[in-house]
Amino acid sequence: MTKQGKIRVGIGGWTYEPWRKTFYPEKWPQARELEYAASKLTAIEVNGTYYGSQKPATFASWAKAVPDGFVFSLKASRFCTNRKLLAEGGASIEKFLSQGIVELGDKLGPILWQFMPTKKFEAEDFGGFLALLPAKQDGLALRHVVDVRHESFRDPAFVALCRKAVVSIVHSHSNDYPQIGDASGPVSYARLMMTREDEATGYTSAEIERWVGVAKDWAKGRTPDIFPLAAPDDVPPPTPRDVFLFYISGAKVRAPHAAMATIARL
Repeated sequence: MTKQGKIRVGIGGWTYEPWRKTFYPEKWPQARELEYAASKLTAIEVNGTYYGSQKPATFASWAKAVPDGFVFSLKASRFCTNRKLLAEGGASIEKFLSQGIVELGDKLGPILWQFMPTKKFEAEDFGGFLALLPAKQDGLALRHVVDVRHESFRDPAFVALCRKAVVSIVHSHSNDYPQIGDASGPVSYARLMMTREDEATGYTSAEIERWVGVAKDWAKGRTPDIFPLAAPDDVPPPTPRDVFLFYISGAKVRAPHAAMATIARL
């Protein structure tokens, strides 16, 4: 197999005061921080959309500030996922998707649906939620990823539901949340949350080399052994996927350098 997906590497957001001393050039204008970050990285996960709506003009301005090929992953509104019955969130999902995200055009990456650590897996309700996620918004194709953070999701039934809905499962490198390595939807999406401040690049050089290898495996459709599988008896055939590696949380001050080191090795 020669075909493979694209690999993009980034961080969470671009506004973080300590980065003004460690990542952005001295006296770099804050209004142009996105422009600079996008010149060094290939993707950014936007957390602000989890807390509040944005205007269409804001999404358009983000798209204009970054180069071709750069993409934004948007964290969906908390009102969609922080609810007792997920399958009743249709109105909130529609409101989030119709706020103007289509202004990003081909710079729109996956939509990240993140759930509370206390949210347990209930197959019928979660399946109902997945059925609410549309394939398109105003003609623009959407890709969905789910970030589940309760151990009850380590269940073959959860993996089967995601594959049926063509939705990807987030791979979390964390000791706080379940590490699930099963392939499901159109992308492989990893949130790497264990950067350390005593490492200049967050992770050691050897660790970054390993993530590069994992990303290449995912891009070729392989299922590497970096994370345990919730459905080990049902591994799908190799299917090339676009890959997203985001250095999130942990020692956040090191995230840009971890991402840049990964891009350099790729």
